Amino acid sequence: MEYYQLANGMQLPKIGFGTYKLKGAAGARSITAAINNGYRLLDSAYNYENEGALGRGIRDADVSRSDLLVTSKLPGRYYHYDDAIQTIQESLYRSQLDYFDLYLLHWPNPKDDHYVEAWQALIDAQRFGLVRAIGVCNFLPDHLDRLKRETGVLPQLNQIELHPYFNQLKQRQYDDQHGILTEDWSPLGRASTMLNDPILIELARKYSKDVVQLILRWEIQLNTLPIPKSSSDRNQLNNLQVFDFSITPADMDTINGLTKLDGRTHDQDPATYQEF
Repeated sequence: MEYYQLANGMQLPKIGFGTYKLKGAAGARSITAAINNGYRLLDSAYNYENEGALGRGIRDADVSRSDLLVTSKLPGRYYHYDDAIQTIQESLYRSQLDYFDLYLLHWPNPKDDHYVEAWQALIDAQRFGLVRAIGVCNFLPDHLDRLKRETGVLPQLNQIELHPYFNQLKQRQYDDQHGILTEDWSPLGRASTMLNDPILIELARKYSKDVVQLILRWEIQLNTLPIPKSSSDRNQLNNLQVFDFSITPADMDTINGLTKLDGRTHDQDPATYQEF
């Protein structure tokens, strides 16, 4: 495994494991399998409604909690300060964990305009020992500038939609310039479409890899952190086999050329989208 280092010194593996839609006993088993298969960074959220399965999956794994990095996220309906602190505490009770390694604001929800108050709550939650590092999801440069201006603290990480059809060049450049690690949700986009892209198929054959491995390697070489999800042992292990090859600069450019202005998987522009 290779690692990134956050601005506060915390190291994160260059690939993580998404837990969206992994619920109940089956979800817990998938999470346990992912840990036993080598994943150490787990991504969850209050709104995934699987914090119990997350905690059970962690407890049933053959790896110590101290060797794992667990992420959760605050939903927009709890962005008032007191609500935010209590929600973090409640999430820890549900998952039966003593702390989160990384805790994020899920969306800026600009129409409600409470994200600065919520960010202050995360700053204090870190000070209280509830979380080790804090960040955001889907924040645009204007949102991030405001956090810095009004609280003096920038996020350690910004989790955004990122895949070959939406490579987020400008946002990545902003994050890089401000010492913010970019993490990729939906790293495979609409997989049913993207995995059949003829350009990606041809490039994957060139490197004797499959299209998923090619995409994940491309994201890592962009200095971003993909968090693919899979419930099968085969795919979980397959997704980790991305550190034994490198994509040439010319082929990186070819993949970057697939990006589209309307490449989002859903109509979720952070400038207007509201998530609660």
